[in-house]
Amino acid sequence: MSHIRLHPQSSVNAATNATKRWASSLGIWGASLGAFGVLALSVTPLFRREVLQKVPVLGSYYEDKTPASDKPF
Repeated sequence: MSHIRLHPQSSVNAATNATKRWASSLGIWGASLGAFGVLALSVTPLFRREVLQKVPVLGSYYEDKTPASDKPF
């Protein structure tokens, strides 16, 4: 008959093991939520002007090149 043997584990080891298990999953979820947030807010003029235009490579893509005569406000 098999026996169950319990080995005591220190709280530091338990926390380290839990952190290792959850780090990759939380990283993927965080990156996904961040990408969704940028995508959802990219149509907002304030977010576009204050954040997206200041990204070094992509800044020129988000510049508003609409002539003043075509803007309703």
